[in-house]
Amino acid sequence: MKQKIIQFNDFSFQYDAQSEPTLKHIDLTIYAGEKVLIIGPSGSGKSTLGKCLNGLIPQNDPGKATGTLMIGTETFPHASIYDLSLQVGTVLQDTDSQFVGLTVAEDIVFSLENEQQSQSVMASALQNWAEKTALTKHLNKKPQDLSGGQKQRVSMAGVLIDETPILLFDEPLANLDPKTSLAAIKMIDQLHQDRAFTSIMIEHRLEEVLAAPVDRVIVMDEGVIVADTTPDTLLRSDLLQEVGIREPLYVKAVKKIGLQLPEADLTNIQHFRSPEIKAALSKYQATYAASAPAPATEPILEAANLSFAYEVGKPILSGLNFTVHRGEMISLVGHNGAGKSTLSHLITGFLKPTSGQLFWDGKDMATDSIKERAEKIGYVLQNSNQMLSKNFLFDEVASGLRNRFVPEDEIKEKVHETLKICGLYPYRSWPLSALSYGQKRRAAIAAILVLEPELILLDEPTAGQDYQHYHEMMTFIHSLNQLGLTIIMITHDMHLMLEYTQRTIVLADGSILADASPAIILGDPVVTKAANLEETSLYTLARVNQLPNPTGFTAAFIASEKEVAHG
Repeated sequence: MKQKIIQFNDFSFQYDAQSEPTLKHIDLTIYAGEKVLIIGPSGSGKSTLGKCLNGLIPQNDPGKATGTLMIGTETFPHASIYDLSLQVGTVLQDTDSQFVGLTVAEDIVFSLENEQQSQSVMASALQNWAEKTALTKHLNKKPQDLSGGQKQRVSMAGVLIDETPILLFDEPLANLDPKTSLAAIKMIDQLHQDRAFTSIMIEHRLEEVLAAPVDRVIVMDEGVIVADTTPDTLLRSDLLQEVGIREPLYVKAVKKIGLQLPEADLTNIQHFRSPEIKAALSKYQATYAASAPAPATEPILEAANLSFAYEVGKPILSGLNFTVHRGEMISLVGHNGAGKSTLSHLITGFLKPTSGQLFWDGKDMATDSIKERAEKIGYVLQNSNQMLSKNFLFDEVASGLRNRFVPEDEIKEKVHETLKICGLYPYRSWPLSALSYGQKRRAAIAAILVLEPELILLDEPTAGQDYQHYHEMMTFIHSLNQLGLTIIMITHDMHLMLEYTQRTIVLADGSILADASPAIILGDPVVTKAANLEETSLYTLARVNQLPNPTGFTAAFIASEKEVAHG
């Protein structure tokens, strides 16, 4: 008989700061050893549910609860965070906020040191979990100096070392490149199988999570559970579209073309292979032509032999040459640690090139201050928390306009308009501390967009966003681009890259590996391997059906999607 390890019975929770419950009459049982995925749009309550499991509610975020919740042997709300930490290990979405050690080794063994374990016990546990998470070569490094994927593994090792019976992963893929995301999912699955943990994942990126088996998917919307089902059953339904979660692209393509879904498990794309599917895909490809590239406009930003190094002899970027034309929308992609954020810091003036030049409208930018650059270049950091300085959302978005002495009535109009477009208007009077991670990211973007820069650099603009807010944000950004705003997006989202950008610059190991259309980039196995990218499931769908030009099918499908999305 299966053992119940988590049990919600008619459980509701309302934050003290809110007028309505965030969780409403939750009935949910999770059994020991299960692997469960919790999905839902922003504001659905899934993060609040997670906080109830690890003790952040009500310890850090007070509120009123009704009904009952049992977590292992602990009862909500009487268990302390420490008591729950013995039952639930949590890997946070923002890995940087989880680090406490000066080195990777110190961070991993921190909890054991707190428990006054012997040096021999700590050394043995460190060796074990460093090997399992592929961190043995990084133990003496600072956690903050690692790539996004390496940081994720450090957080995992620091939690796994306690061997708690329940592991909670809060958006584990939010800031990872495609290949690293796949590796993280495979690692979580392998650890789940080896150690028989109960694994609970809260994640937006459904297609990536389903690369490894999941027992159940819990779908939440507006504080209630609207489905508790298997992945296959969920993919056969229309529920994902109804609640605003992106379907796997290959499933969406087959449905859109009007084909019957295979009888076999839909989480395996290999089951989508048949003469009927091949014929339908070929016909569809012939119907839609790939989008023609836009005619080149005048250059706005140029890099000439641009290089940068923190230490002599250890270049981060080497001899970059590229031109950004006015009005372009470009995706900048590459593996974690490839130099994408460093390039952004050079463009915005936070760093100075070791050698080479940057030109704006043909003028060398070497003498431009950060303030002068900020008047024409907006920059939204990957970690939104680093950009937020005010207590309330309205004041945060208004702060740049106030610094420019814009009249208050004009500020109110501009801020409200921007908040509406970014999906934040209902929260205009909220404190920033009450916003979710995804809402804070949109707040940071809104604070830059309201200033109307000529070029905007967006570092992972849609990370942690559900599909509805992703679509709203990208529709807004696309509309700005249509009005002439030049946009460079650092992204790990291959669908975003395909659908919204006309050109992709690929960085690998500090150099430009490729500069071409997104479909061509993702159809080149040499480039995708070197840059830690993954061929999209559209390309895979075409390939497994032996279409002669999978890149052409990918481009055709994206062209049809653009026709619907942009008119």
